[in-house]
Amino acid sequence: MLAQAFFLSGYGERMSATYVGNWVTKMVKATDIGKRGSCHLFRHSCATHMLENGADVRLIQQLLGHAWLDTTQIYTDVAIKALKETHARTHPSSKANEA
Repeated sequence: MLAQAFFLSGYGERMSATYVGNWVTKMVKATDIGKRGSCHLFRHSCATHMLENGADVRLIQQLLGHAWLDTTQIYTDVAIKALKETHARTHPSSKANEA
């Protein structure tokens, strides 16, 4: 039994992962933002933004279908970097705040 499809063609049929991946890559290229893109880019961005907005890393692990938490913890590195930058920029004792 096939799982329900997330992406459907104009004929109501499931789109292949290859088709969706190629379409996303084409659309990112068409934006001319100077970056390469793929479905994985959106997957990574979504997980990173969820984590930065307070989602529990275990829930993100389940959402992404990772068997091991270590795999999901790649996203915490990005969030920690953002946390450090925010702290340096906004903390009262930060030299960046001295006028």
